[in-house]
Amino acid sequence: MADPTDPTSRPGDPTSRRGEPPVSTEFLTVMTTTDSEEAAERLARGAIEGRLAACAQVGAPVTSVYRWKDAVETSREWQVLFKTSQVRYPELEQYLLQAHDYETPEIIATPITRGGAGYLSWVAEETS
Repeated sequence: MADPTDPTSRPGDPTSRRGEPPVSTEFLTVMTTTDSEEAAERLARGAIEGRLAACAQVGAPVTSVYRWKDAVETSREWQVLFKTSQVRYPELEQYLLQAHDYETPEIIATPITRGGAGYLSWVAEETS
């Protein structure tokens, strides 16, 4: 709840400060990793073609160290970062689970709390 004694708070919007855009949780970035650049691009293209995300970025390889089936593993992976809307997340997650090569793929969603109005409008349009 807004603090009436705080001159920077807005009634009804306790997460905003004067001059800042209101907080939005309508949009997400969703990350996964895979074992090849080709697989990463395939996952990215499929999500965009299905309008499950507006944009997908394939990042340079990273080195991942993790425990899998009682062994410590090290592997080279490519990250894919999707920009999507909250309403499309369930379908994007289902697509990734079906299309991914991994038995248990990493799928992590992070809310976009602020963003350019034009860009977020574009994400909304591309995922509707």
